[in-house]
Amino acid sequence: MSSLDGFVTLFEASFREEIGKIRETSPRRLYEPIAYSLTIGGKRLRPALMLYAASMFSESVEEVLPAAMAIEIFHNFTLLHDDIMDKAELRRGLPTVHMKYSENVAILSGDAMSILAFKYFIGGNNERLSDLLSLFSVTALEVCEGQQMDMDFEKADQVSIEQYLEMIRLKTAVLIACSLKTGALIAGANPAEADMLYEYGINVGLAFQLQDDWLDVYGDPEVFGKKQGGDICANKKTFLLLKAIEKCDPDSLSELNSWLLKQDFDPLQKVAVITAIYEKTGVSKATRDLMHHYYTKALGALEEITISVQHKETLVAFADEAMVRVK
Repeated sequence: MSSLDGFVTLFEASFREEIGKIRETSPRRLYEPIAYSLTIGGKRLRPALMLYAASMFSESVEEVLPAAMAIEIFHNFTLLHDDIMDKAELRRGLPTVHMKYSENVAILSGDAMSILAFKYFIGGNNERLSDLLSLFSVTALEVCEGQQMDMDFEKADQVSIEQYLEMIRLKTAVLIACSLKTGALIAGANPAEADMLYEYGINVGLAFQLQDDWLDVYGDPEVFGKKQGGDICANKKTFLLLKAIEKCDPDSLSELNSWLLKQDFDPLQKVAVITAIYEKTGVSKATRDLMHHYYTKALGALEEITISVQHKETLVAFADEAMVRVK
């Protein structure tokens, strides 16, 4: 297999079997919500990247499956608890766990998922387990740190662009980077090359989150399935907003702040006014330029790895998704 889609299929087949086992585990009231949250789906991006990274250094990737399942379970654990904190009612068009069951059940099932992730990770029984477990533990804590920073930003009067970039590195990028590095190490890659894959993952993760910020304002809702201006209406401190605050002249800054303080507003009008301020301050271009910066760093890291041209092309194509969708 040479594409990520093939590794998604490989992972999904094994993961569905494990979800079935989890669903039948007792007490059912604890494990049924876990199975439900995992069945809702998702792109299975992180486990596919882990398996693909392993395929660069080994012909057999089956030994990576337990760690890939661990990454996916941990990722979904963070989403489950995020939904509770955000009071979200839907996840991928279906009721969130706390809405389908109860908040208390969701909290406990989420806790169990975080522990279950480590159980699967240890189940791989790799000779590098100590190093791998250290990486996974650090990454898990970093994701939680990023979530706390994101929550803190909601109430903060001022957030710097540097703080925002650190938050998205922790909340989003490190788990992608960990997936790639883990797959490579399990498959026998030398630590230096595994580190370069980690560097690639960090920079791709940063580019993809900036892509999400940009698409919220400029993306076609019918193409990307995301309501336009949702972040603007929620006063979410994205890169675009923080850059606009930095670049605004006094009059524009006053107008921007007045909209940020409004409790009662017409959503369409707010999106239109703030988008106009973004255009005036060159925020769209600044976002795309920063994405290109991280994209270039990601490709630079790939050049340091001794892998086939075909493997590099697949990872370049994966990074290209951020640049192609944001024009």
